[in-house]
Amino acid sequence: MAHEMFGREDLDDIRFAIKSFERRTSGEIVVSFNKSSAGQPYKTARRIFTKNSLHRTAERNATLIVLFPDEKKFAVIGDEGIHTKVPQNFWDEVVAEMATQFQKGKMAEGLIGGINRLGEVLAQYFPHREDDKNELGDEIRFGDDSESKE
Repeated sequence: MAHEMFGREDLDDIRFAIKSFERRTSGEIVVSFNKSSAGQPYKTARRIFTKNSLHRTAERNATLIVLFPDEKKFAVIGDEGIHTKVPQNFWDEVVAEMATQFQKGKMAEGLIGGINRLGEVLAQYFPHREDDKNELGDEIRFGDDSESKE
């Protein structure tokens, strides 16, 4: 699934982007590859977000980028702690920027660009703290409900 669109080096670059920003923020960035959104990527992403307890971070500052490669769809969502800080147009811009890169066939660049934008906002509003814990891990998640990890 993801390995068809992203090579090993791409996946390593994606992991590196996640880890780099999580060193600068108490926020969490999760990337997930799933087979089907049943035509509803945002609704499916919300279900994945909840099922994987991403809403249980201490500051409610988790973000999720879910890609549905078989459908050529994706969704970007964040928890309520982030929504109190950034307007809806921020999310719209992230999605538009990623979609532009995806349409050009630049899949890794689009995904890493989205991670970078999320990371910048998380670092601004949720800076890294001395007592910060990596609440959700940095692994790229794979599977219908993102439970299986790489």
